[in-house]
Amino acid sequence: MSTSPSTSAPRDPGTSALLDAMETAPAAIYCLAGAAPEPVWANASARALAATRRDLPVVDGRPLADLVDLVLRTARAETLHGPLGHDGPTATVMARPLRVDGGPGVLLILEWEDQAGGRPWPGLEAHVVEKVQHSLLPPSLPLLPDLQLSGSYHRASSVRAAGGDWYDAVALGQGRLALVVGDAVGHGVPAAGAMSRLCGAMRSSALRDPSPAAVIADLDAFAGQMEDVEGASVFYTVLDAATGHLGYAAAGHPAPLVVAADGTTRALPVVPRPPLGSVPGTVTEVSEDRLEQGDTLVLFSDGAVLDAASGDGTARLATVAARVLTDPGAADLETSGGLAAAIAEGVRRPGGWLDDVAVLVAHRRAVSREPLVLDLPAVPASLPGVRRRLGGWLAGLGMGEQDRVGVMVAVGEACANAVEHAYRGQEPGRMYLTAAVDVDGVLTVSVRDEGTWRPPDRDPGDRGRGLLIMRQMVDGVVLEEEHGTRVTLSMRLRRSPEVDVERAAAEAAAAVAVERSGPCPVVRVSGAVDLVSAELLRIRLLEASHGGTSRVELDLGGVTLFSSAAVRVVLAIARIARDEHWRLAVHAPAGGVTRHVLEISGLAGLVDLP
Repeated sequence: MSTSPSTSAPRDPGTSALLDAMETAPAAIYCLAGAAPEPVWANASARALAATRRDLPVVDGRPLADLVDLVLRTARAETLHGPLGHDGPTATVMARPLRVDGGPGVLLILEWEDQAGGRPWPGLEAHVVEKVQHSLLPPSLPLLPDLQLSGSYHRASSVRAAGGDWYDAVALGQGRLALVVGDAVGHGVPAAGAMSRLCGAMRSSALRDPSPAAVIADLDAFAGQMEDVEGASVFYTVLDAATGHLGYAAAGHPAPLVVAADGTTRALPVVPRPPLGSVPGTVTEVSEDRLEQGDTLVLFSDGAVLDAASGDGTARLATVAARVLTDPGAADLETSGGLAAAIAEGVRRPGGWLDDVAVLVAHRRAVSREPLVLDLPAVPASLPGVRRRLGGWLAGLGMGEQDRVGVMVAVGEACANAVEHAYRGQEPGRMYLTAAVDVDGVLTVSVRDEGTWRPPDRDPGDRGRGLLIMRQMVDGVVLEEEHGTRVTLSMRLRRSPEVDVERAAAEAAAAVAVERSGPCPVVRVSGAVDLVSAELLRIRLLEASHGGTSRVELDLGGVTLFSSAAVRVVLAIARIARDEHWRLAVHAPAGGVTRHVLEISGLAGLVDLP
């Protein structure tokens, strides 16, 4: 979100003073514009409260997004007065119509009673802490054939106790993973900052020397130099996913649970030692253990074992974990990555969580996933069977929907090439498909035939653009032609938050449409291009350019926010265009913020900016 309405022209001193005053005002002030109005400017309080129209809070039981729509529709000012959120202070909202760059817009001003005394609404601080914490947690977790990981973080119900809990998983190669959970001292945004520094130090140390003794020693030294990190607790282990071997150590942190396949639980034996940086020179004792096939390791922060009712939170956590992991629906939760969240929800009291709760679950599969092997005639009738068998096999790995669809599209193109080109002019032969995942979670799918076909000449109208489409869907594509043709596709698996792009398209901050009436397709974008909208933009650009083989133009004239995710999409398409000997034309108003973002991102040399 922009912090100023425009950088295209100098401001006079009066305007600058006004904007500076608005920027630091305790009230949340938004300027929204567009057909589906999104903030084109917001002050500091507003940016902390909500980044998009969808994030705007509720006042007096009425979503402010609906109020904005009403003002835009009727061109009449509206006022609301009532509680902010479910239990917040009394708030007043003023929404007025205005013109923004010649189009309709809304000025929204939100004030609440606590601001008169200089005290921020606790709900605002809690909102900020939760956003900061989630942004610092790993965006994805490794997905290995012998191990299922899931992680979950839940903010304390009271903001005075929130902030600082974290988890992470670092792939070390050869089927080994570093798993860690910790708790930084303090609460609020400062604790989240300490957590970020501690997590960064852990990753740097683990990639240099992943042994528990070395990592804890490094973190101990780091905490001794950083006041906000000193006293933090951490549990760290290196797990061999293939053998189940664990080497681990803890600093002031509770021991993880091991839940066996039959539901029995035990705590890992841990040699106690003080929290990080609190006693210089403390020796770290490394312990060893083993996860059997079917066992589950549950790492957690101490918020999961705080229990004001019984006083024995560890026993309660063990009961909850055993119930979740032995429930008939556990297999579905395992596949979807919901085990950690189910355990965290299970220890929640009616009044909420007493402290932050971070849970990291590592389930060692009872049975390893066998490779998929198909031997089929290379005829069109075989393709539905490939999709059905491969789709089921990929779903069993726990792949996210977007990654799974990408692999299915790439494999479908490879199989279609074998069907259409390998045995042209002769009787159809065989088509062989194998799919397997190595110990480090790299998926490899091979499609082989015994015929002869070569990529056709560069021709946007030829169906041979399938090879280029494959390259956009997976990490690697290798084509070999010897005794037939073999296409090998590879992708590193990960468990990422799910985004249903088609469903999100209807709710996205940006509208992305393709116009085909001119000499070449034009992808036209309006609104705020956030993370979800950027993925939608990538898909539309690939569709309109037939996988990057033909020229397309991009019109950003109606864009109000151009995020770094959107920049990455344009950069990727521009590189594909360069490799295919055409240039992407991007239309963005001269002097506007979007064009400025394109220019400072170094895209001017890769795209045409008319």
